Amino acid sequence: MEKQTGLTAINNEFYNILNEDWYSASNHPVALLRAENKVRNPWISNEIRKRFNQNISLLDIGCGAGLLTNALALEGHTVTGIDLSKPSLEIAKGKDTTGQVRYLEANAYELPFADQSFDTVCAMDVLEHVEQPERLIAEASRVLKKGGLFFFHTFNRNPLSYLVIIKGVEWCVQNAPKNMHVYSLFIKPQELRLLCDKNQLSVENIVGLRPRLSLPFFQMLFTRKIPLNFSFRFSKSLSTGYCGLAVKKN
Repeated sequence: MEKQTGLTAINNEFYNILNEDWYSASNHPVALLRAENKVRNPWISNEIRKRFNQNISLLDIGCGAGLLTNALALEGHTVTGIDLSKPSLEIAKGKDTTGQVRYLEANAYELPFADQSFDTVCAMDVLEHVEQPERLIAEASRVLKKGGLFFFHTFNRNPLSYLVIIKGVEWCVQNAPKNMHVYSLFIKPQELRLLCDKNQLSVENIVGLRPRLSLPFFQMLFTRKIPLNFSFRFSKSLSTGYCGLAVKKN
């Protein structure tokens, strides 16, 4: 399942220079990430509440500046976020109004936690940024308790996703970093299902996530900036971005 990127290396360095732009920039693709989180965060929260009905321990792999971790900490969960970007972790800490989130610089391939440490593990917008997603998924499963939840979001690999996710962002958003996404690292849903199943994770639900084709979307096309009210919605189509939920097998 390992994909070779050839001469094109994924660019993860731009995360180190975002600083406050993580939360404020409208002329950078990070604004799209914030818009996605407005849909994904409530979905994750609701699924957790439905299945546990209590506060839980949660790990966010590739937490960035804490867009998910800080939101879940506000709900009372015991939250840990790991990332390789020190500057992003510092921003995350500064935005944590609870002061309770544990932020660590750590490699997703070698998580510094014991087996079955967490009730839930999240890997949102990170699987397409690593060369070996199977190693990340194996580690996520290892630290997840039996019956625990694994949430993910990534991008399908097909001509449409290349056009929309890679070229579309380059064309339509100012300051889009070069090689922010690499097509060969995108993952087809059936591939991700197999990786999860191989690592004792049973996928229960996969749903598409795409922009709403409303006025803010067309404003972005003309201004190359993402309006504050730009939004995403869940979709039956898995052609571009998609979210999923898997359960650790007993």
